[in-house]
Amino acid sequence: MRPTSPLSAPVAPGATAAPRREQLVDRLTWGLAVANLVAQIGIIVTGGAVRLTGSGLGCSDWPMCEPGAFTPEFHAEMTFHPVIEFGNRTLTGVLGVIALALVWAVYRRQPTASRPAALKRLSLLPLVGIAVQAVVGGITVLVELHPAVVGSHMLISLLLVTVSTYLLVRLGSPDAPPRPVSSAAARTVGRLVVGVGVVLLVLGVVTTGAGPHSGDAELPYRWALDPAFISRLHALAVWAFVVLVVVGMVLARRDRNAAAQRAWAVLLGVTLAQGVVGYVQYLTGLPELLVGVHMLGSALTVVAIVYAVSALSTRHSGAAPEGQLARALGGT
Repeated sequence: MRPTSPLSAPVAPGATAAPRREQLVDRLTWGLAVANLVAQIGIIVTGGAVRLTGSGLGCSDWPMCEPGAFTPEFHAEMTFHPVIEFGNRTLTGVLGVIALALVWAVYRRQPTASRPAALKRLSLLPLVGIAVQAVVGGITVLVELHPAVVGSHMLISLLLVTVSTYLLVRLGSPDAPPRPVSSAAARTVGRLVVGVGVVLLVLGVVTTGAGPHSGDAELPYRWALDPAFISRLHALAVWAFVVLVVVGMVLARRDRNAAAQRAWAVLLGVTLAQGVVGYVQYLTGLPELLVGVHMLGSALTVVAIVYAVSALSTRHSGAAPEGQLARALGGT
């Protein structure tokens, strides 16, 4: 008989206590989930380093680095490009080990082993995504850094950051069905933020694909688009996103949802920082370091979006929304 999770049981009327994170997930499993998210973001950063240093074809083959050799062949005439590309591939392997350990912990360690199957299946997605990314990475090399494939590589990474962040939210929340703790207007703005955020991220990837950082110093393969025009479209999406986030903050304050106020304030801060970096890099000719910081900011924006939208509902029962959601987001 399948064990019943005590975390999904309703509490007595008027009860105010909410489960602590330690009652929902053990320390090792939580640490692996955090490590998975950090590594997913790290892959975006190292992938950006590969692209910005022109090391995209540092390893000319896949899954081998060179024909007949799994690692770069060190010799006096070699450049740093193979080392950077192979380093990124190695980090992918480390991420795969973390994701595999996370699946084991969620399925085998208590209390997560007794939690709903849907939550446990969620832990499988990062591992599946890493396998997909490995294939896409190989295709990227074989098609010599076609911008469509390179762009899809980045978007899949952002999707994995989304899944990994949501997994943290779910691990730290009880198993009761979600219920809204914000107004219908706030939830509508949340959905709009997700939609515009997707457009924003896609336009950012296309903007990079139309710019000078193709991924290989000798093979400037880019989208045949006007970089200035695409950059303006991207900027318009950013401003629309900022307006929605500000509206979301106002509605969270009106709803007296303290956790949402904090989460949406963080989202606004990350978005404004991204905007500043974006404008500075555009006005200074897209220096590699700033482009890399902007890619990191894209991942952090995704994390902030997930927490901001998650703050509009709760799986806790019988406690004040502010206290419950603060515990869920803060992990205490």
